[in-house]
Amino acid sequence: MSTSELVAALRRRGVTDVDDSDLARALYSSDASLYRVLPQAVARPRDTDEVLAVLDASRELGVPVTMRGAGTSIAGNAVGPGIVIDTVRHLNRVLEIDPEARTARIEPGLVHARLQAAAAPHGLRFGPDPSTHTRCTIGGMIGNNACGSRALGYGRTADNVEQLRVAFGTGEVVTAGPGAPAGAAGEALTRMVEDQLGHVRTHFGRFSRQVSGYSLEHLLPEQGRRLDRFLVGTEGTLATVLEATVDLVPDDEERLLLVLGYPSMPEAADAVPALLAAAPGRLIACEGIDARIVDLVAQRGGVPELPRGSGWLFCEATGADAAEVLATVQAESGALDARLVRDGGEAAALWRIREDGAGLAARSLATPAYSGWEDAAVPPERLGDWLRDFDVLLADHGLEGIPYGHFGDGCLHVRIDFPFAAGDPSSTGTYRAFLQACASRLTEYGGSLSGEHGDGRQRSELLATMYDDTSLALFGAAKAICDPDNLLNPGNIVDPAPIDADLRPVRPRHDPPTALRLLHDDGSLGDAVHRCTGVGKCVAPSPGGVMCPSYAATREEKDATRGRARVLQEALDGSLLGGVTDPAVHEALDLCLSCKGCASDCPTGVDMATYKSEVLHQSYRGRRRLSRPRSHYTLGQLPRWARMTAPVARVANASLRIGPVARMAKAVAGVDQRRSLPTFARRTLRRSAREVEPVERPDVWVWADSFTNHFLPESGLAAIEYLRAVGLSVRVIDERACCALPWVTTGQLDAARGILGDAVERLAPYVAGGAPVLAIEPSCLASLRTDARELLEGDAVEQVADGVLSFAELVERLDLPLPDLTGVRVVAQPHCHHHAVIGWGADEALLRRAGADVTRVKGCCGLAGNWGVEQGHYETSVAVAETHLLPAVRDALAADAQTVVLADGMSCQLQLDDLAGVRAQHLAELFASRAATEVPTA
Repeated sequence: MSTSELVAALRRRGVTDVDDSDLARALYSSDASLYRVLPQAVARPRDTDEVLAVLDASRELGVPVTMRGAGTSIAGNAVGPGIVIDTVRHLNRVLEIDPEARTARIEPGLVHARLQAAAAPHGLRFGPDPSTHTRCTIGGMIGNNACGSRALGYGRTADNVEQLRVAFGTGEVVTAGPGAPAGAAGEALTRMVEDQLGHVRTHFGRFSRQVSGYSLEHLLPEQGRRLDRFLVGTEGTLATVLEATVDLVPDDEERLLLVLGYPSMPEAADAVPALLAAAPGRLIACEGIDARIVDLVAQRGGVPELPRGSGWLFCEATGADAAEVLATVQAESGALDARLVRDGGEAAALWRIREDGAGLAARSLATPAYSGWEDAAVPPERLGDWLRDFDVLLADHGLEGIPYGHFGDGCLHVRIDFPFAAGDPSSTGTYRAFLQACASRLTEYGGSLSGEHGDGRQRSELLATMYDDTSLALFGAAKAICDPDNLLNPGNIVDPAPIDADLRPVRPRHDPPTALRLLHDDGSLGDAVHRCTGVGKCVAPSPGGVMCPSYAATREEKDATRGRARVLQEALDGSLLGGVTDPAVHEALDLCLSCKGCASDCPTGVDMATYKSEVLHQSYRGRRRLSRPRSHYTLGQLPRWARMTAPVARVANASLRIGPVARMAKAVAGVDQRRSLPTFARRTLRRSAREVEPVERPDVWVWADSFTNHFLPESGLAAIEYLRAVGLSVRVIDERACCALPWVTTGQLDAARGILGDAVERLAPYVAGGAPVLAIEPSCLASLRTDARELLEGDAVEQVADGVLSFAELVERLDLPLPDLTGVRVVAQPHCHHHAVIGWGADEALLRRAGADVTRVKGCCGLAGNWGVEQGHYETSVAVAETHLLPAVRDALAADAQTVVLADGMSCQLQLDDLAGVRAQHLAELFASRAATEVPTA
């Protein structure tokens, strides 16, 4: 069956959202696992009828179907040949919430966090909550029988399903639940179990995390012959979920966290049985976390205080007596030290470490670590011994791994440094040998290969180690009843693919020389893009940081950090796309704002802005000048044109107010006609400073970056005014020093290296002189701290990167008096580079210490320097601004017209002015306006 025939067949059946492009196939070829299978096409059905139409085409044409939710499956459960059905795009609704029955009826592509948000007004929640809860789908959770950190209290997904409407591989559609007709497939499955009652009772459901294989215990008469719950965890190999009704539980706001410290992770695991016995049924979570993961988080920001130890248990209880329950648990814990966390913000910060565990663990060793032996489980009373044996197994195979996980349920997560080598099939030998050894040893503990992620391609072959021949025959019989033609997610559970087949390259086959140093990956672009493990924090519908503002606007996989990384991996692995110059690569990168949000928000440290600069450099290097977009020569060299325009700024501004002239200028520059053009400063910051009597040895030097100098000198003048008001002498550096940011973001890296080199050379003596050097524009400062290090080497680079300060950093370092901002309401949009590189914590702390009421806007403004004004980006730029910034500003000003809108970045200020008619202030302007009229307070 050719791909064109397949697509035509789907469209004849009314399935219009079908994509068989190389870009789509690359995006959907992998999930969060080590596996890669190229689909023929991707279908995104708009309703249940279209899902059934896809399944009908599958049966008629003999083409396999794989269901996909958020693509966060770690075992390779969501990749397959033929058709991949993406449920997230359209099948994502809450159909009904019944508060009295405490149930929710939902579509399979509904994201977990969206269900929680819908249930919250009723005081309810869905119990299981995987670490990927911000983006995983309920359908995916049903496929894998997902559990999460609080399954100890709320159970697995199977325990929370009330009814499923499904389509079997035969085409039969049934509604399965208590008392619901089972249909022909359900009746046949019931008879199959009736014939093997003794075997099913003794081999299945032995402990809560026995998730591997098919959970036949749910079909037992004493379990109510629950076909719906049996289908949970079958990974879409027997039936396709069309609709689900799930149970909801009361969401108790009385929640406390007890952190217990132990000398090691095995010793933490040893304590678990006593903790569970101390408070039977009262702990809703008992999670283990390793010191190496915590240390990695500490390097990137801050970690709330933890008790003494190298391994910790996070124990959570709810209810009015939660403190008493946890006191009893602590008394029986045998811990080195303990801490009861009462502050909700601190508890949330600690839980975020656990939620980011998979991504953090992948980068916590000297070499990259991978999934593979990801979520095996044993009865909790045997966990300590299993951990010790597991450490021996690692050592025997020359491997390292960092364990963490759901210790209260006996479920262990780990990422392991398997020695995969690019283009070397033999490098998978260690992977196979280790997994086989672990599976064999696990049987001695009565354990399960999977405790919540499913078997997928990673463990299905190993089921013959865990289960006997009778059990395996029952799995085959169930498959024959429900999917006799093996079209639903083939290669998983029954008739499995080998565990070392379809492994995607995790090291690049092709690794071109780079202009950037790529410091966090030793100069390898291939290793850099393979940082992405697919955990998908970037595809959360409501991200908490900045990462992937374009995805927040478009909801297209290609516009997420993960999607772009996958496309770059395909380009460098050379199997589908033709290198970094392939049109699919440029399509995926087109809506990347170079915001650098992923550099700080992605758990594995993907820095797509840097990779985009390198790709653009390689794509256009050595080609004729006109091959680049016009905007690269205009907006991408804006500081140069601003410098040339400075002597005639008034004339230029007047000319650009003439309609035809403005339209022509925009067309020539590659600017969208709906955009306003920035106004050139009539007097630059450096020129204004020359008119003030210079101070020979000032207390503070001000760096006049290109944007502040030529467009927003009032921000620099305000900083000078405030600093003088608090008694400091200030002087503007008179030498031109440009950070080259527009050249960097447009991939003009050879020119950027020269411009940045000059800037470092000119700024270094001032930094070395001892007086602090102040940067006004956060993106320029961020360029000194990141891009300069990527393009240049030497002590001067490090001195300048570390020695130039933001306004808030300067005020904090010198411990300067603060203006009285009591009663001042501030809604602040941190520049993306400020958030990602500099950090906005100092700014927020100063504002709060000064008495301001601060609301920090999430996400990106959507302008991002040249990107948002370029032709072809306007709609997405506006959509990004509407995700967070514009609604926040509108709401704040509607509530209080005197609210101060704060935005240090020129891009953010221009976006607010252009789209909302709001004049935003720099932090220095706010401080100066108050310092001029009020007595500063210490």
